[in-house]
Amino acid sequence: MKKITVFCSSLVLLVLLFLLLWPAGAADQNAKFVGSDACKNCHEDAFKSYVSSIHGKAYVPGSPGKREGCEACHGPGSVHVEKGGGKEGIISSAKHMAANCQACHQDSKALAFWNMGKHKTNGIYCADCHSSHAVGIKKNLKAPEPVLCYGCHKDIRSQTGRQSHHPVNEGKMKCSDCHSSHGSFGKAMIRADSTNELCYKCHAEKRGPYMFEHPPVSENCLNCHQVHGSSHNQLLIKKPPQLCQACHDWSRHPGTPYTKFETFKGPSPSNRMYARNCSLCHTTVHGSNGPAGSGLRFVR
Repeated sequence: MKKITVFCSSLVLLVLLFLLLWPAGAADQNAKFVGSDACKNCHEDAFKSYVSSIHGKAYVPGSPGKREGCEACHGPGSVHVEKGGGKEGIISSAKHMAANCQACHQDSKALAFWNMGKHKTNGIYCADCHSSHAVGIKKNLKAPEPVLCYGCHKDIRSQTGRQSHHPVNEGKMKCSDCHSSHGSFGKAMIRADSTNELCYKCHAEKRGPYMFEHPPVSENCLNCHQVHGSSHNQLLIKKPPQLCQACHDWSRHPGTPYTKFETFKGPSPSNRMYARNCSLCHTTVHGSNGPAGSGLRFVR
């Protein structure tokens, strides 16, 4: 008798736990299909945008419009109709909608690395960025780039507003030119195996090969450059000569930018004083093939 009581108590606890953990927005298992016309009666605007989208086209193989229409994504709607609408009885959350999205799109090469991507591991789902009803925006995005990305990445938005930045805000580049939102092997979901390989896609002239290489350049472009935006020219992380002096000390020549020798005294001021920038003499900072290239200088 005691064992039966313990079993019943455990069963009650399991049922309560199941009800508490039953995900909001999941479809009712007992619901039946009612047809898209039933959806149209209450959701006229959503229905119009749906039938105008690629998902509503019956001639597209495997599309929701060729199968159960609205219910192909939102689940059978009979319980939803019986309860008079709301979010009960249908799939409405982005988390549970994702399973239906991947049922059709799982073979897409764009999703090959989805499970290892930062968006998936941080709880971002398809419907957080995409709308199955969207019309006129590429890839059914809820907003165009970079506005969509800035919704979460506010720190990046701040960086792209600095005086030196990649032309993302100007529309000449997109976040997805460098990052794969669906995951990749590269760090920060970049579209390359390394930062340098990604940068070389646009800045091929910096690739080399060089007779005299600048070690921090071949190691990582980010040693000297801030990728999204900087307060210094050329996206540099510091202003020269402070950037150069982080590695180069006084052993070759004085590195202090404000010595007595470099003032405007005398009839002919030193040419090293002008702008006090190392690159005035060391012009090929990424690497050199010139006869004086060991100091990364180009001699005319």
